[in-house]
Amino acid sequence: MLESVDDAAPFDDVTAVTSAVLAASRVLVAVSMRSLAAAEQPVTLPQFRLLFLLDGHGETNLVTLADQLAVNSSTALRMVDRLSGRGLISRRVNPDSRREVLLRLTDVGQRIVDEVTARRREEIAVIVARIPARTRAGLVKAMHSFAVAGGESPAEAERPPVPPGWQ
Repeated sequence: MLESVDDAAPFDDVTAVTSAVLAASRVLVAVSMRSLAAAEQPVTLPQFRLLFLLDGHGETNLVTLADQLAVNSSTALRMVDRLSGRGLISRRVNPDSRREVLLRLTDVGQRIVDEVTARRREEIAVIVARIPARTRAGLVKAMHSFAVAGGESPAEAERPPVPPGWQ
């Protein structure tokens, strides 16, 4: 049975909220790992994050991608090399700056993003369906607030459900 916090009482216990978020994050990480492992071509979580960023931002260069991943360019380049070698990312010379290479998802890379996202969504929906309907509205508000506090822009936090994820 799910336990809930009395909605009428003010709740300002950062420790209790932190513990609850940690417990939920373990569930979400497990969902993510299962969805990645079941993909047509399994990818690691950092690799999926790179693919997801390319999906959300379209064609981009390595420096911008490294910044979005919060890694140095050499780390991003190694990830790109692996994913490109597997046919998930394509590269082309930027016609406006021949020294720059532009990266984008291939059709196979797009299928991986779509497949993993759909699996995640399905499994999360099953979990959410187990939550009593009267508490779901509060969960939406809380998760939105958490996403914004964690760095998602309000527009991104409210983005339509496809594709869900992080930046």
